[in-house]
Amino acid sequence: MLPKALQDATSALGCLPGVGARTAERYACYLLKNDPIASKRIAMTLAELHTRVKTCPKTFALISEDEEVSALYENPGRDRSVILVVEEALDLVAIEKTGEFKGVYHVLGGAISPIDDVTPDKLHFRELIDRVEEDDVKEVIVATNASIEGESTAIYLQHELSGRYPDLKISRLARGIPMGVDLGYTDQLTLSQALKGRTIL
Repeated sequence: MLPKALQDATSALGCLPGVGARTAERYACYLLKNDPIASKRIAMTLAELHTRVKTCPKTFALISEDEEVSALYENPGRDRSVILVVEEALDLVAIEKTGEFKGVYHVLGGAISPIDDVTPDKLHFRELIDRVEEDDVKEVIVATNASIEGESTAIYLQHELSGRYPDLKISRLARGIPMGVDLGYTDQLTLSQALKGRTIL
């Protein structure tokens, strides 16, 4: 029913996460109907994506092609003795937007998930352990996701680090009830974490 070029565009867009067949079709038709320059700009930026973005060899955050190391790591105003560990690079962006954290980051590159064949040796654990030694780290803040995989990763990380560095402070981001949410609408896992992480008034 549709020209092959439009079908190919729909198929390509449908590979994106969260984009179903109907949405991909709408996107393809939108691009077709609008200014061809916009489509060319999108195509060009996507084509350059893999050559203009690379991974920091120290923190494994995403950096520009002309950078050697993450600017956040090199910043003299950041405290290298405090490392916040996240699963993915975009998690780092979310934390940084708060403006509250003044240490440095370490991106694991995922979470332990045996069912998906993601084992500790496929993540950046070894490099984190090396950084604790090299940068004389005093605290590691674990900021993995509140999922089974995230919890498993946090436990593994705590076990590995505390075994090697008994004086190292290992903390976890607080879990609990979000502001503005009624208790009746809060799930059991969140309530459980909120009770465990309760603070003194």
